[in-house]
Order: sequence, then structure tokens, then C-alpha cells
Amino acid sequence: MRPVQLIAAFAAGFLSISQVLAQSSPPLAPPPPKAAEPTAVVAAAAPAHPLTKADLDSWLDGFMPYALRKGDIAGAVVTVVKDGEVLSARGYGYADVKERKPVDPDTTLFRIGSVSKLFTWTSVMQLVEQGKLDLDADVNTYIDFKIPARDGKPVTLRNLMTHTAGFEEQLKGLIGVEADGIPALDEHLKRWTPGRVFAPGGTPAYSNYGAALAGYIVARVAGMSFDDYVDKHIFEPLGMQYATFRQPLPEKLRPYMAKGYPAASLPEKPFEIVGPAPAGSVAASGADMARFMIAHLHKGSFGANQILKPETAQLMHDSALTILPRVNRMLLGFYETNYNGHRAIGHGGDTQWFHSDLHLFIDDDIGIFVSVNSPGKDGAAGGLRSELFEEFADRYLPGESLDGKVDVKSAADHARMIAGSYLNSRRVETSFISLLNLGGEVKVFDGGDGSISVSMVKSPSGVPVKWREVEPFVWRKVDGKELLSGQVENGRVTRFSFGELSPFMIFERPVAWKSPAWLLPLLIVGFSALLLSAIAWPVSALTRRHYRASYVLAGQDAKAHRLVRIASVAVVIALLAWGITIVMMLSEISLLSSKMDWWLRVLQVLAPFAFFGGAAIGLWNAFVVVRGPRTWYAKLWAVVLAVGFVASLWVALVYKLIGFGVNY
Repeated sequence: MRPVQLIAAFAAGFLSISQVLAQSSPPLAPPPPKAAEPTAVVAAAAPAHPLTKADLDSWLDGFMPYALRKGDIAGAVVTVVKDGEVLSARGYGYADVKERKPVDPDTTLFRIGSVSKLFTWTSVMQLVEQGKLDLDADVNTYIDFKIPARDGKPVTLRNLMTHTAGFEEQLKGLIGVEADGIPALDEHLKRWTPGRVFAPGGTPAYSNYGAALAGYIVARVAGMSFDDYVDKHIFEPLGMQYATFRQPLPEKLRPYMAKGYPAASLPEKPFEIVGPAPAGSVAASGADMARFMIAHLHKGSFGANQILKPETAQLMHDSALTILPRVNRMLLGFYETNYNGHRAIGHGGDTQWFHSDLHLFIDDDIGIFVSVNSPGKDGAAGGLRSELFEEFADRYLPGESLDGKVDVKSAADHARMIAGSYLNSRRVETSFISLLNLGGEVKVFDGGDGSISVSMVKSPSGVPVKWREVEPFVWRKVDGKELLSGQVENGRVTRFSFGELSPFMIFERPVAWKSPAWLLPLLIVGFSALLLSAIAWPVSALTRRHYRASYVLAGQDAKAHRLVRIASVAVVIALLAWGITIVMMLSEISLLSSKMDWWLRVLQVLAPFAFFGGAAIGLWNAFVVVRGPRTWYAKLWAVVLAVGFVASLWVALVYKLIGFGVNY
């Protein structure tokens, strides 16, 4: 793979994981007139199986062991609650593969990743109901440093809880290992505030920084550490003895921690340290997560204890913000995972090695939690979680889902209107990591028959999945139930989202002057030309030496010829160095830390000389060659090289390869 292609491939994977709004939605432009009203639902669903312990255990014992073996996943826990009781708590596989230690659903701890945020948001709402926090106040009211306004609008707790604060992605210090040290929460937050890509309130862009900031606010207002607060006000009232936010683990819990693995067949990995701890550092057993699910299903109560008032819990569960029609929406901390016409809310969570999902069928008094300790072969954990949820719902909670018809002409017109390139709202924008955006475009294709497909959504065999329109600008996955919805402005779709991503990520048309649609092909052509020029330098020298041929150029032509080759080598090395550095850092997440600062500073010192100097030499060389007596081929090549140098400089400027910051 060429370096740019490698960057593009990694970026596409990175931006599609990964991994999962404000008081009111922005107005939507009215869609073109409807040609036909959609029917409301599909044909009647199959009858439900009785959700009993015997039936559920039997089904899980058939589903989970096979899924673990097929996916090369070390271990898993599944807990299901119903009507205020634990219906099933099952452990599968191993907490420790080497020691053949099985998963115990009552005591084995799993890292639940971003499901941890639900505890953070619950803490926020406890203080809201006490009148100590205001969801719509400027967060600067509660902290000892400043989050700048964007477009005159401050960030509020409601923005943080709905992931509409507008922050870019923050990667530095996201996940490390215990040997590297554990930064204090305030240190992590104050070191660098992520750039504001969007004005608050209108665009969902998932933010770990925002959740960590909310945890810091809880700690400051409560007058105790965040860990102490959650212990006292959530874990203790719910009797969650096998749960903690603390890093490293308390000594008494260490024997119960499941080990994390890339796959069951590979060696274990060290305990992960989550930098923005309130966003994802919880380790908990399946049985303890059942207690938390019951509390939220029962409007804040668990037995005789109440962690939220009923009206506060209902506010969390019902405050949906509509950005796009029909698709799942963000709530206050939870997000919708509606399925088969049943209202469901939940959250997913991922560290490097652990992957979890929690779903609450809020009107059916049913909850399901699953966590695994390996991503497994080809990211099998993602498929396992999705299939478990969908097959559970299809088996025990079947029902209606959206279907309908749009006339052939409108479907074809709308497919053309949505086709094109988009960027994910959850992205890095102000640092060199933004180079990922160059290869991270998501493309929507017009199928030519009224259907569409999305580049990042493929079947297990790698075939693009088709979507068909069931309402104007609402598409349903063919042979599936996920919906995709688009927003129309001035006769074209300007943004869309779909499925489990829609609550907290949206895909928008890129700004024309830095659109990867034209910039990436230009860079590939330019880089190829510079690479050929760099390679030609030693090749031509060796060829002349072999045949004892003389160097025919002289004077200014010779000087330009030599300098342009030196410049080609410098720019090629600079692009390769940046590309390889970014790929290495994202391949080994512990490198997303101050470990790399010295090397980043080296690149940042050298980059301006390579890119600015290269562009100047390339343009001068083109000027010399075009005005001189050289052949038409030499003149054309000089122009191509000049374009390559300028394209490289433009990319370096747009994607922050020229800069002097080591925060990202």
C-alpha cells in the first residue's frame, strides 16, 4: 500500500467505529412534495417467545458459546432484568485464558467503556434535582478554567449530555497503561480544550472530553472527588460492591478483574487507564450492572433506595432531541435504540479490549447488558453485540417497524440528491491528526434504481448494503430494520445519519476548499510525481555512470534540476513521516500521549522547510523549464511537479502538518 492509501484505509476504519443535541432542533427545510403517503408499518411480526428464565438461558447458551468461538473472543457476561428482578446472569468463556478461569457473572469485572457515562450523567441529574446544577447554565459557572463560547453561545450541561457542545475529537491521553502514570482529571481537562468545530446545540458530535468535563463539574459542586461521589451516591445505594471508577483498581477488586485480549488466541494486555475517566473508566460485574438497569427501569429506585426522583429519571429518559426525522435520537445521557416498535434507550462502550452494550426497553421493564473482553477476529465483538440485541428483541419483543413506499420518480430524484461525499461530525479538526479526514470521507452512492448505499455499511461478505426510501428522505436498510434520514436544504441533502450512529454523529457535506473529493486524488497524483522524481535521481545517476554518459544540463537548468529533486525527496519524506507517525499512533493507542511529543516537534520544525521550500523550488523549476529550450515532455513534467509541490503544501496547511502544537 502506498502511504496515502494506508492513511485513507486506516482513517475509514477509525471513523466508522467507533465505538456512538440540545433543547430544540434546528428548523428543517421542507422536503419536496410527497408523491405517495407511506404505509405505517410492515406486515405483522412473528409471535413472541415467552421471556422466561428457562427459555432465555437455553437461547443464550446456544448463541453465546458459538459466537465466542467463531469470533475468537475470550469471555463474555450477559445479564437480563425483567419486572425489577434479575431474570438471567450468565458468564461465558474465560476471564483469564491462561489460568482457564471462567467468567463469573456475579463477581468478574469487565471494563464497560462509555457505558460508564450513564453513571456520570446520573450524577449530574442528582445535582440538578437538588438545585445545585442548571442544565442550561454556562458550564463556566461551575469550573475554574474557561471553555470559550462559539458564535456567541456558551456550552451548557445540556449540550454536554446530548453531545452537542461542538467539540472536536480529543485523542491525546485517551487510553494508556498503568506504567505511564494516571493523570488527575483536572490536569487532563486543563491541558488542552479541544477545538470547537460547531456552534453548541445543533450538531451531534460525540465527545469524551465533554463527559469528563461533566464529571469534573460534579466533583467541584459536590466538594469531593468524582470517584468518591459515585461510590457514595450510586454504587453504595445500589449495593454495587463489584463496581468502581477508580484507576488503578482497588486492591480488593483486582482478583476479580477479567483480563483483556486482542483475541482469545493472543496474549493478554495490561490494564487500561482511561484518561477522561468519567467518560469510560468503570469496571463492573454483570450482576452489578443489573442493579443499575433496574434502578433506571424503575424511575430511579432499587428496593428501598432511590438514586433519582421519578420525575428526574423520566426527564433523562424522555428528553429526546430531534435533529433528523425518524432515526434514533439523543436523550439526556442515554440515547434511543428503538427496535420493533418498542421504545428502547441505552449506551454502548468500547476500550481497546473490552466492548459492551446496555439496552433498556423502558416501557416493557426489560434490560439487557453484555460485555466481552476481546474485540476478537476482524472486530467480531461488534457483530456479536448487535446480533445479540436484535435477535433478543426479535425473539422476545417482536413488533412493527417503519415501512412505506415512495413513487419511482421521487425515489430516483432523492437518491441523486443524497449521493456524494460527507465527513463525520465526530472528527479531529485543529491538529495534524485531521489528516485522517483526507481519507475518511463517507460516500453515498445512487444505485440507479431508486436505492442508495453507504460506503461504510457493508455486509459480512463486503458487499455494499442497499437502502430503499420508505418516506421522503427516510431510507430503510433492505432486509433490515435500520433507518437512514437526510436533511434537505436548497434542493439537496446536506447531512444525514443512520442506525446506531444517528444520536451522536452526523455526516455533513465537506467545505469545498478542503473537500477530500478533489484534494485526495490531486495529492495522490502529486505525491506519485514527486516520488518518481525522487527515485529518478539515483536511478539516472547510476544509469549515466554505467553508460559513461555525461550530464547534459548546465547553468540554471542544471541548478533547477538538482534542486527540484532534492525538494522532491524532502516532501516525500515529510509526507511519509507524518503518515507513518499517525498510523503508528492510532495502531498503538498508548502512543497517543506525551511519549511522542519530542518526535512531533521534530516533524513540526522540519515540515515548513520541506513544504514551503518544496513549493517555492517547484514553481521556480517550472518557470525555468517552461521558458527554456527543453522538450515539451520536460516542460509538462516540470508543471506536474509544481502542482505536486503546491498540492502537498495545501494539504500540509489544511490538515495542520505545519504547526507547533502537540495537543490533539
